[in-house]
Amino acid sequence: MLFNSIDFAIFLPIVFILYWFVTNRSLKLQNFLIVSASYLFYGWWDWRFLSLILFSTLVDYVVGQKLRNEESQLKRKVLLLISIFVNLGFLVFFKYFNFFLENLVAAFTFFGSEIEVNSLSIILPVGISFYTFQTLSYTIDVYKRRIHPTNDFIAFSAYVSFFPQLVAGPIERSTHLLPQFYKKRTFDYSKAVDGMRQILWGLFKKIVIADNCAEFANQIFNNSADMNGSTLVLGALFFTFQIYGDFSGYSDIAIGTARLFGFDLMRNFNFPYFSRDIAEFWRRWHISLSTWFRDYLYIPIGGSRGGTWMKVRNTFIIFIVSGFWHGANWTFVAWGALNAMYFLPLLLTSNNRNNLETVAQGKLLPSLKEFSSMLLTFGLTVFAWIFFRAENMGHAISYISEIFSPSLFSMPNFTGMKRALTIIILVAIFVFVEWIGREGQFAISNVGIKWKRPIRYAMYYAIIIAIVWFGGKAQQFIYFKF
Repeated sequence: MLFNSIDFAIFLPIVFILYWFVTNRSLKLQNFLIVSASYLFYGWWDWRFLSLILFSTLVDYVVGQKLRNEESQLKRKVLLLISIFVNLGFLVFFKYFNFFLENLVAAFTFFGSEIEVNSLSIILPVGISFYTFQTLSYTIDVYKRRIHPTNDFIAFSAYVSFFPQLVAGPIERSTHLLPQFYKKRTFDYSKAVDGMRQILWGLFKKIVIADNCAEFANQIFNNSADMNGSTLVLGALFFTFQIYGDFSGYSDIAIGTARLFGFDLMRNFNFPYFSRDIAEFWRRWHISLSTWFRDYLYIPIGGSRGGTWMKVRNTFIIFIVSGFWHGANWTFVAWGALNAMYFLPLLLTSNNRNNLETVAQGKLLPSLKEFSSMLLTFGLTVFAWIFFRAENMGHAISYISEIFSPSLFSMPNFTGMKRALTIIILVAIFVFVEWIGREGQFAISNVGIKWKRPIRYAMYYAIIIAIVWFGGKAQQFIYFKF
């Protein structure tokens, strides 16, 4: 069920009414309704994969119970490994089995041995990378005694399957989200209104920005061999705003929807394209995944402690694993490695935490130095996105080669240039609004709050009109395939 679909537009009000007006007297009933609604939401794609979520939930719940009174460190490690192998086993099979098989065949062929194996027709369950990491955080936190194991199976099931963030995050921690299912929720009008504003802005990002940019990004990337260098640069820029509008738009809708039900989800994006260096970018982009890898992988293997070699090794591990998490393709590994190379100079010179505050905080415009830093960081990010979007490494290399050819200095030329110009203007307006609202939790969280009601509502209606006017066929969110 897509957030930007008629199905969800019907589903959400029904669940909202049942939640606040039918089950509101019983916390257990509210949690059970969330579980039921979440399974319906997920089963809308393919009901067969509900068994995977249920099995992961059962395994980690039982592991948590077993860890409760187990003092033997060896047995505790065995229990943790059971959870890790079950959850990552599903992830590796569904997401990476054919990738490893194809590369095994390629390796044998390279060394002169031909082997014949048949790949499997495996359907990737939507959101498996997200809920796998979410449920893993519970068993790891219980193992490390950061949280007490829960006795409430319904609350735990709701935590694992919570529908607003089930299929594309934010990836929540058990220490943050699970306790919220133990507490009685009361309807907060101001929180609900704020949630609706965030949903509205998320829909604008997805439908107006991402979906329209996708039309031209797909056209240019899919026909890159016939395009000149300047057109390919434009294609990379279209994809840059497509992926940001798509993924941060999903996060906004998820966070806003959760607020309608009295829950607070962690922030997942913090205006990353206004970053002044790559380290700041990664503190602002897909925050829930970046911090998950930091806490559960980077720090346990040594983090930035130790000598130069350890810092280099750990940086490449964290970025390459992050890239591989996104998909079974060498392009994602290259994207991760490239970001590691961007990040390393900052880490090795201890400049990776220079820009912790919002750029040009309290000011309308950035300084020339800030603007130059943002432009350089944005350019590096756009270049890296080429690997992320390319079909394979050959495609990425040919795409980049054509950019750095004399054709870069010719005029862009592709079908639909006039409509593309309209979308570029929309993106410029979008960037302006994001800049004005960059100190809020989301772009329009504070914009217009002090305006008179007619003017403020005129802005909201303008956003709704833009969504209707520029919206086309509902497209699946990019990160569903990750």
